[in-house]
Amino acid sequence: MIYNIKQDHARFRAIVKGKIKQDLKKYVTHGEMIGRKGKDLVTIPVPQIEIPRFRFSDKEQGGLGQGQGKVGDPIGQGDPQQGQRQVGDQPGNHTLDVDLSLQELAEILGEQLELPKIQPRGHKTLKSKIEKYTGIANEGPNSLRHFKRTFRETLRRQIASGVYNPDRPVIIPIKKDMRYRSWKTDIRHENNAVIIYMMDVSGSMGDEQKEIVRTEAFWIDTWLRSQYKGIDTRYIIHDATAREVDEDTFFKTRESGGTLISSAYKLCEKIIETDYAPSDWNIYPFHFSDGDNWSGEDTRLCLDLLVKKLLHVCNVFCYGQVESRYGSGQFFKDLKEHFGNNHESVILSKIENKEGILQSIKDFLGKGK
Repeated sequence: MIYNIKQDHARFRAIVKGKIKQDLKKYVTHGEMIGRKGKDLVTIPVPQIEIPRFRFSDKEQGGLGQGQGKVGDPIGQGDPQQGQRQVGDQPGNHTLDVDLSLQELAEILGEQLELPKIQPRGHKTLKSKIEKYTGIANEGPNSLRHFKRTFRETLRRQIASGVYNPDRPVIIPIKKDMRYRSWKTDIRHENNAVIIYMMDVSGSMGDEQKEIVRTEAFWIDTWLRSQYKGIDTRYIIHDATAREVDEDTFFKTRESGGTLISSAYKLCEKIIETDYAPSDWNIYPFHFSDGDNWSGEDTRLCLDLLVKKLLHVCNVFCYGQVESRYGSGQFFKDLKEHFGNNHESVILSKIENKEGILQSIKDFLGKGK
């Protein structure tokens, strides 16, 4: 019975995953899952999946197995006038909330977008010590005493020496009978990564643009966390100046000043230099803007910071331009003119609206870097 339940549960999970994969664009576009995200699970509203269950009538009337019956008697027929309702012509709206792990969600995203597994850049790993209990030793602390093995050694010694009495078994260990769990330390090299999100919060970036960035960041996080053992996330907002903030502030702040993109790049460089040695970390800066910058001089400074600083320490540098009625989009053109379409470490993506989020995710993560 337990085996059958596990089979049914696995089959149901496969149906749910297939449904989510089929409607992935809808989930990404509407951002339905972000508000339902826990530490390791996401609650997803999945439509039109009926769970088989018993339904009991509330009518006081006979049914199967009640009273005398004859071969050929029809079953299930009550008073045809009872419970009549007006027939509707619209389909029912059935939804089911299903918990899915972030790892399962990442697998669906990877399969749907055909994302390659990320190859960490160089040897950017952190060493961690893992202690494993692998054997038995004759000496050790009392906290690691192996009682079963100690008892066995004591019994073996008493039988061998002829002092064991099966009618009155008294097992008293002595020092040489003591056995202790022993361990060894393994050094593991774990890939770790930091994501540094930067966003223009000047007056031209409205709520719609921020919601697009929020949705895309959720899916980027989900995929990268499936590829690395440890992930740090940092947030930078900027208008004419840049500052580091927490996640909630990042997506809700709106300023009215001008825009100096270089201020964000300088702060990003400082964070990397202070906290994330390039020899130990895989580094992913993502910058989102509507493409406006204060001047061509500041754009040249941004290019200089990228070429001389950031690109030397990052796996890739990703720039996403969120279309806005107030933004000129010039910064995208400047980056494209300087780096081209197929630069090894600079990935550019235009996000015209929510419908473009899925393609933008593929642009950023499709190179497997």
